[in-house]
Amino acid sequence: MTTQAPPNLAGGADPDVAGVRPAARLRGRPGLPGDKSISHRALLLAALAEGTSEIQAAGDGADVRTTAGLIARLGASVERGRSDSRRVDYRVSSPGIAGLHEADGILDCGNSGTTTRLIAGILAGLPGYHILDGDDSLRRRPLARIIEPLREMGAEVHARRGNSLLPMTVVGHSPLQAIDHRTAVPSAQVKSAILLAGLRAEGRTTVRESVATRDHTERMLRARGVAVLRTALEGGGLAISVEGGTPVQAVLETVPADPSAAAFWLVAGTIHPDAELTLPAVGINPTRRAIIDLLRRMGASIEERTVGDAPDGSSGVDSETGEPLADLIVRSSELRAIDVSPTDVAQAIDEIPILCLAATQAHGTTTIRGASELRSKESDRIAGIVAGLTALGAQVTVDGDDITISGPTRLIGAPTDSRSDHRLAMTFAVAGLIASGATTISDPGCASISYPGFFAVLEGVRA
Repeated sequence: MTTQAPPNLAGGADPDVAGVRPAARLRGRPGLPGDKSISHRALLLAALAEGTSEIQAAGDGADVRTTAGLIARLGASVERGRSDSRRVDYRVSSPGIAGLHEADGILDCGNSGTTTRLIAGILAGLPGYHILDGDDSLRRRPLARIIEPLREMGAEVHARRGNSLLPMTVVGHSPLQAIDHRTAVPSAQVKSAILLAGLRAEGRTTVRESVATRDHTERMLRARGVAVLRTALEGGGLAISVEGGTPVQAVLETVPADPSAAAFWLVAGTIHPDAELTLPAVGINPTRRAIIDLLRRMGASIEERTVGDAPDGSSGVDSETGEPLADLIVRSSELRAIDVSPTDVAQAIDEIPILCLAATQAHGTTTIRGASELRSKESDRIAGIVAGLTALGAQVTVDGDDITISGPTRLIGAPTDSRSDHRLAMTFAVAGLIASGATTISDPGCASISYPGFFAVLEGVRA
């Protein structure tokens, strides 16, 4: 994937490389995409609901477009409405879960791991022969953690490399059998796949997790009339359960701004010596706000102003979605090193690369422990972030799956390799705002996977 670099970027004539020069000041209100995790789920649940669902301000990245295209191939009518460079409205009319059908041909999930895992949960309970595939990056991402429970529920699932990698075939059955499953590694995608399959199972399906992962699926199921039982486990962790056979209702939903996208500007505003940025209506779900709390532990100046009111009168909660929202104002800060635990990593898994950049500017030594899940993302993000930050002059070492970063370090512009990973590309671009000289990023177009127009927004926050 390539994109034409904005004209103010060094090397802008080459669509395969973007360059970023240091900024004198950072000011403004960066435009944010709709929450990618919620956008995926809103489209998938709209396909399961009989009737017409309205989804407003969804993310318009490549991954979300992939999900929209796949539910259309399964029998839902998908119409794109009002859109800008980062957000789009969708109108989804569906016959409901019982009216969906086998697609004609392969379901191409592109680069989207969320699409792959969640739609597999739906296909498990949809009679037919379904084939899932993706790009080269997605073909390297592990699937065994969803294949095993879906097989246990009665679906016939097969995949390459010992049933672990795409392409994958799913022969769906209805009804499935309810299971009680404990996840080996905390994963919202695995949990969601099982819960979605559980809607087509006989009895109660339960997922037990040692660490609470993002709970958008549970919140959105409740908003659509599905009872979700949430129970605290002895010794920590949660059990989440759904009853099979409960119909999913069509709803109107507005997607909040993506906190994972906001994280890039939170770090940019924190590490730049002259910055003040405002990020409006960001989702601050307790299972997604870890990056805010980690940065605050480091000393970041991040102000929250709650937005919206719930039906019970409590403030800071969007009445349509049940998702808490806030305007975030971030200002230049002096950071200190912290210890990031495996639990912290699980709760901020998508934000760890940009957190590593923040750590390069913190006083002391930051340790990030138990980050093995980063090796199974769009790239090996541990290797990618270490290589990129080291090229920029940072002091970063790795011991197994633990990352150690010493700071503060003066960064020096250099070529960086995004490895076609959107979060690495955006992390190195933010680094370029404070590094001396020009920082170049390979394959900048990959940022559009989650944040269309990111490099234009970056240029726009220069005072």
